[in-house]
Amino acid sequence: MKRKPFLIQRSSFTYVLLLLAVLLQACSKAEKKSSESPNSTANAAMPVEGMVIKTSEIDDKIYATGTLLPNEEVELRPETSGRIVGIYFEEGSRVSKGQLLARIDNSELNAQLKKLKVQEKLAQSEEARQQKLLDIEAISQGEYDVTLNQLNTIEAEIDLLETQIRKTNIVSPFSGVVSLRNVSEGGYVSPTTLIASMQQIDPIKVEFSVPERYISEIKEGTVVNFSVTNTNETYQAKVYAIDSKIDINTRTVRVRARSSNPDNALRPGAFARIEIILKTFEDAILVPSEAILTELEGQKVFISKNGKAASKRIKTGIRNENMVQIIEGLTPSDTLVLTGLMSIQDGRSLEIKTLRDEASELNVDEPNISL
Repeated sequence: MKRKPFLIQRSSFTYVLLLLAVLLQACSKAEKKSSESPNSTANAAMPVEGMVIKTSEIDDKIYATGTLLPNEEVELRPETSGRIVGIYFEEGSRVSKGQLLARIDNSELNAQLKKLKVQEKLAQSEEARQQKLLDIEAISQGEYDVTLNQLNTIEAEIDLLETQIRKTNIVSPFSGVVSLRNVSEGGYVSPTTLIASMQQIDPIKVEFSVPERYISEIKEGTVVNFSVTNTNETYQAKVYAIDSKIDINTRTVRVRARSSNPDNALRPGAFARIEIILKTFEDAILVPSEAILTELEGQKVFISKNGKAASKRIKTGIRNENMVQIIEGLTPSDTLVLTGLMSIQDGRSLEIKTLRDEASELNVDEPNISL
């Protein structure tokens, strides 16, 4: 009766020993499996997409919006009041410098001028007669001066009337295009009446604004490209003037350029999209923006070197929508890794499954900076 509990305790102890042995064996297998798994993963080459770096040309551009302006513009208003007796231009037509556009009734002025012309002839005859008498001392110098003064007064009045008559003729101040007219023949006008306006649109001006940080890059003669909404053509203009001050509200500077417009396809007031090339890089290294990793220490990329991943610290330059210029850290012929970047570490085996064509990614027409 006393040995029975001992047999039960011995059996329980044996059972515990067996259970511990099983657990130790299972842990040993798990540890061995886990220790072998990373090695097998590390040894397996990771499939990625790559790109062999080449140099290409890219323009450092800025983009802006602007407005087309006439090269010259004037409002045609009469200098004197009166009734319009003639209109000698077609609305929207081209006119030449000095061409007669409209005439105000000047019949009264012409009548006064005719009267003065008659008086002038009489005064000239009288002055000539008095001059002969003065030469023989038949009259005094004072008497002659009175006659001469009368002649000079009449001539001055003739000059005044001729000036007033010229003001009744409205002529074109330059060659250009006349707009729609606001008066009709027979209507009464005054110096405040707008008859029409006219513009010189060949050449035509382009006005736009650029941020002050770029103004040192733009000089007289800088070529800009622009387009308008009613055509797909691209036009060129040359900068001829830069505003002397910076707008304190927008921190921009107004710039004006001129463009030829022989067929009048460009019209003042049109909205213009401006492209300004600040600098051209002929041997630039461009990579897709997706290949760049940003960290606290800076930016980096991965390249494949002898089948292994290697990180490279880089410095970037200009960029467009898809591509970024690398100014330090990469050289031509490097194989850039484009995919799987979050899973790659230095030294990881890589397998380049596909090579992307750099030309398919490069899009130099996209803006570097939009204003």
